[in-house]
Amino acid sequence: MTTTHHLAALADDHLAAARSAPHGRSAELILHEDQLRQSVIALVEGSALEEHNAPPAAALQVLTGRVRLTAVSGDVELGPGDLRPIPQERHGLLALTDAVVLLTAVTA
Repeated sequence: MTTTHHLAALADDHLAAARSAPHGRSAELILHEDQLRQSVIALVEGSALEEHNAPPAAALQVLTGRVRLTAVSGDVELGPGDLRPIPQERHGLLALTDAVVLLTAVTA
C-alpha cells in the first residue's frame, strides 16, 4: 500500500522537532521503493550534516529556509523551491536559517 505524504505538514512537524532536539536536526525516511529513497530533513540555523559520501544518484530540494551544500567542487547556497543534484563526491549540508529539505536518493 502506498502512503501519501503532505510535504508542508511534514516540514512543519520536523522543524518543530529539530528546534527541540539537542543536535538541532530531525529526519524521516518517507519513501522507500526498491533503490529509491526520499527523506525529509529539518535543520535549525547553524546545524549541519557533516561531510559524508554521496549515493550513486541524489538530489536536494529545499522546502523552507536556506542551506549551503558544501563539496570539494564548490559550495552552493539554496533557498525555497531550489532543486539541485548532489555532486558525486563527499559533501555536507549547513543550515543558514531554519530549513527543511527533501533528499531524493537512488542507492545501489
